[in-house]
Amino acid sequence: MARAEFLEEDATNLENWLKKGYHGEMAYMANHFDKRLDPTLLVPGAKSVISLLYNYFPGQEQKKDSYKISKYAFGEDYHYVVRDKLKLLVNSMREKIGDFHARIFTDSAPVMERSWAQRSGLGWKGKHSLLINKEKGSFFFLAEVITDLELDYDSPFKTDHCGTCTKCVDACPTQAILPNNTIDGSKCISYFTIELKDSIPTSFKGMLDDWMFGCDICQDVCPWNRFSTPHRENRFEPNPEILANSKAEWEEITQEIFGDIFSKSPVKRTKFKGLIRNIDFLKNDI
Repeated sequence: MARAEFLEEDATNLENWLKKGYHGEMAYMANHFDKRLDPTLLVPGAKSVISLLYNYFPGQEQKKDSYKISKYAFGEDYHYVVRDKLKLLVNSMREKIGDFHARIFTDSAPVMERSWAQRSGLGWKGKHSLLINKEKGSFFFLAEVITDLELDYDSPFKTDHCGTCTKCVDACPTQAILPNNTIDGSKCISYFTIELKDSIPTSFKGMLDDWMFGCDICQDVCPWNRFSTPHRENRFEPNPEILANSKAEWEEITQEIFGDIFSKSPVKRTKFKGLIRNIDFLKNDI
């Protein structure tokens, strides 16, 4: 838990990040600049930000000869799963302490999630910019409850336990991981395969490492993820075809099959047309 206040240090970092164009075509990242930095503008009367982690590390892997999907997208869309958990949490709190004002967030509004999680003592931002927890690694979703309750606040996590390790920096095929825990989003494989609506630049041929939706490279090589344990959320269990399909089967996917496999999945975000674009790019990735 952290006090709801203006994120002064983040303001400078975000402004510089946007000025350098690291957001690529994600124009929404420049929207609501003030609200991103001040939760009291997002939730009037806010006094506290409660940060939470929810594990999504799967117990199963895709077959080796396959185009790859980021682990967070194996199961049902986390926006719905985590939101349901937060509703239960807030209702339980109200039963115990009475009514209060609160809004819940699951990557669904301009909230600086990693900054609030760090301020709440949950971990530190790794060189890949993701939050790392010493006990759990980084394969988890972040979520927040912003409320008008005055709470007992946790101490910020101030130690960077990445040290001199550069495994994520060295492993990134597109060199998207920059110094000072910064990501050039316009070079990230997840950006190309999810956010980018135009054609993937041909200059990145041979660099996407068979990822057709998202990318986990920087997390897969992180030593802290040796502590990751399989989740226990039934709604995150993958459709069997996600694990079993080969490259050839993905190349033959139809609109109907796409709908069947990904009906409740985050993969719907890229739409059938986007997934086909990604597969075609990888199929000719020479």
